[in-house]
Amino acid sequence: MSVVIKTKDEIALMRESGHILAKVHQELHEALHPGMSTLEIDQLGEKLIRQMGGVPNCKNYEGFPGSICISINDEVVHGIPKSDRYVEEGDIVTFDTGLIYKGWHSDAARTWGVGKISDDAKQLIDVTKHSFFVGIKKAVAGNRLFEISKSIDKYVTSYGYGIVHELSGHGIGRELHEDPIVPNYRQLRRGILLKEGMTICVEPMITMGQRYVDWLDDEWTVVTADHSLSAHYENTIAITDGEPEILTMLDDEQGE
Repeated sequence: MSVVIKTKDEIALMRESGHILAKVHQELHEALHPGMSTLEIDQLGEKLIRQMGGVPNCKNYEGFPGSICISINDEVVHGIPKSDRYVEEGDIVTFDTGLIYKGWHSDAARTWGVGKISDDAKQLIDVTKHSFFVGIKKAVAGNRLFEISKSIDKYVTSYGYGIVHELSGHGIGRELHEDPIVPNYRQLRRGILLKEGMTICVEPMITMGQRYVDWLDDEWTVVTADHSLSAHYENTIAITDGEPEILTMLDDEQGE
């Protein structure tokens, strides 16, 4: 495993990249409404990224055709944008995307309700988001990586939800996916020592039912095997000499 430590100047550039991405997510959320096609959302997202000086890092990544991964209801991640796929009142929709700015990647995901959603769906979204903040309390220099994983697991399973095992968070920097892998579930080992200058993506992917998933025939879209709802929340963070810094959240965005 080769974990790249970033300098303060490099993290400053990642902070700029993350700030742009957070604004893109904000505008996508404001635009979301019943009747939109997922292709329409994707086109808006790419337009925003490029207008703000970034380059979408999902587009053509290992062949993915869109700029935004748009996953609805039982779709966990990597939903392909389509002209004939529409979001409807009561759906929950995940936007997972990232960008490159001045050579540096950022990556973030949000799950939103479309119009009025069920109380169960709202709780799933809230627990998924909160599990991220529970996890990053352990993202402190001197701690071990899998303390993040253990904290997320303990919190999420207390609600009886499933945690997807096949997909994890990751390091990030000049590449979208770098070492280390950041699981969202308890590990037998403690993991590597966290050090100032590490940059990672923590991204709980949580299911209302069992944790098991399938891949659709498009070889991208991951769905829950039992077709239960799924939510996803992700930010790019930097390990500092104190509390972790979230690089993909606006100052006025509701955190914890």
